Amino acid sequence: MFRFWKRVKFVFNIKKSIPFLVRFFQSKEVSRSKKWLSILLMFGYLLFPWDIIPDFLIFFGIVDDLAVFTFVLQLMVKMAPESLQEEYQLKDK
Repeated sequence: MFRFWKRVKFVFNIKKSIPFLVRFFQSKEVSRSKKWLSILLMFGYLLFPWDIIPDFLIFFGIVDDLAVFTFVLQLMVKMAPESLQEEYQLKDK
């Protein structure tokens, strides 16, 4: 549970999450298949946003979008090489 909150906090810390995403896609240690999977998950949700909670319910509609984005970013953190996880202090202890 602590890991989950740590990663949610990471999503909201734009100063860390954006550079992590850039380094993730630039890294030669991350395989092309992992990069493509991440891209497909992100763009797939943007193109086909099947919401659990519709967006016209303003606050609650945004929460499920953030949950999906957090889930995708969490998968990317798990797929990232250990050196990248350590650099952004995301490695599980």
